[in-house]
Amino acid sequence: MEFLHGIFSKLTTRGMVLGAVDVLIVAYLIYRVLLMIRGTRAAQMTAGLVIVGVAYMASTRFELGTLGWLLDYTLKYSIILIIVVFQDDIRRALMRMGRRMFLARRQREETYLVEEVVRAVERMARLRTGALIVFERVAVLDEYIQPGTPVDSRVSRELLWSIFRVDAENPVHDGAVIIRNLRIYQAGALLPLSHETELERSLGTRHRAALGITEETDAVAVVVSEERGSIAICHLGQIVQHVDIDALRAALLDIFRKPRRGTVRDAVKKHFGKRAAKSRSDDGDDVVSSSATKAREGQ
Repeated sequence: MEFLHGIFSKLTTRGMVLGAVDVLIVAYLIYRVLLMIRGTRAAQMTAGLVIVGVAYMASTRFELGTLGWLLDYTLKYSIILIIVVFQDDIRRALMRMGRRMFLARRQREETYLVEEVVRAVERMARLRTGALIVFERVAVLDEYIQPGTPVDSRVSRELLWSIFRVDAENPVHDGAVIIRNLRIYQAGALLPLSHETELERSLGTRHRAALGITEETDAVAVVVSEERGSIAICHLGQIVQHVDIDALRAALLDIFRKPRRGTVRDAVKKHFGKRAAKSRSDDGDDVVSSSATKAREGQ
């Protein structure tokens, strides 16, 4: 108590205010970084570094010289490792911070993108044309997918329809469209399939691919069933089926405007009503979680 009293007795009002502001700024920066890396590989690596840090402190406490020396060098050079491994993620995070300076323009572009995707999905569902559209978010998808045909074009309903139109001379219609930075990045990309064995049999290859990429990353996938003409949306290993157009539009806008608040299932529930929350439908479950997602939720 005397030690603490000695510290606080030397502080002036100005010093206390500046100290509080300093702590709040650092806490906010840590909070933003944690939000930014949640659901990405960086989160797993951060957890690993925390474990290394704890092990280093334990080795120092119990005077384990060799282990402490090894962990000390590991921590010293971890910043270089982080920059090398996550250079794409760091670049994208800095770009995202810069884009916030032009928030109004960004929101107009997001609204346009969502409307074009929704209109294209509506037409494909009506005509029972299968489709798989993946929205890249924080995690870069290049290392998880087998590349398709580079497009780098502005999103339009006509272009999406032409990509997924079934034609013997259209080799990309069976793959996925990857949307990055509000533009069509690739068409005909192949995604990893979900390894979940308890999914209902009515889920085809597109649905399993959508679940697979969302189990590995924080991407959002929209699927149109070729057999039923139904629409599904996937995120974090969860799939919500039988989504109507209004709910899809509202959920996608929520995802863009509030990218770190809740899951796609929460967004769809908000606008889809009780139907997204019930456990069964005429064709199967409306909401299905893979084992990977259940494991995350149980932690």
